[in-house]
Amino acid sequence: MRRMYNEEDIMEAVRADPWMMDTLRAVRSLELPDWWVCAGFVRSKVWDVQHGFTDRTPLPDVDVIYFDETDRHEKVEKEWEARLSNLKADVPWSVKNQARMHLLNNQSPYTSSTDAMSRFPETATALGISLDGQDQLILAAPHGFGDVVNMVIHPTPDFAPGQPLAFIYEQRIAKKNWGTIWNQVQHWPLNPGD
Repeated sequence: MRRMYNEEDIMEAVRADPWMMDTLRAVRSLELPDWWVCAGFVRSKVWDVQHGFTDRTPLPDVDVIYFDETDRHEKVEKEWEARLSNLKADVPWSVKNQARMHLLNNQSPYTSSTDAMSRFPETATALGISLDGQDQLILAAPHGFGDVVNMVIHPTPDFAPGQPLAFIYEQRIAKKNWGTIWNQVQHWPLNPGD
């Protein structure tokens, strides 16, 4: 597969990946409100293609988000995970209702799943993909596609230097250590003193 430069390139790569499409169809079958498969599911695909990898980099989990203010109980998320595991047992599912996830980092309540994505720590991870009833892909990137296709990691505004959540961004960069898998990935600041 050739390098990716934009949203259409990302959608083309996902359409050509039977495992990703099957995963999206499984989630769609649940009919969750405002659902997306997000974060590493999309980012890792882009970075694998950008690095010329022919094998998929294993994902620690497949993040499914949805937005339902009528039932914010965590046990419901676990029930959705169980249903997805029955459909695709080979996937490490993680399902989270974004109507309650703002509490994790003491942020103001999210208004939708896309709003929640915009508050993820890194711009390159603030991505989601969904599938409509006609198998058309829908991509969401509240901070754009530039950072993910250029393999640069920046903090989102809530996690920028000087913000109360900046330490979470720095901890994630150190813990994830994405450069050991994808050696062309750079994180901000790119040079000391930036």
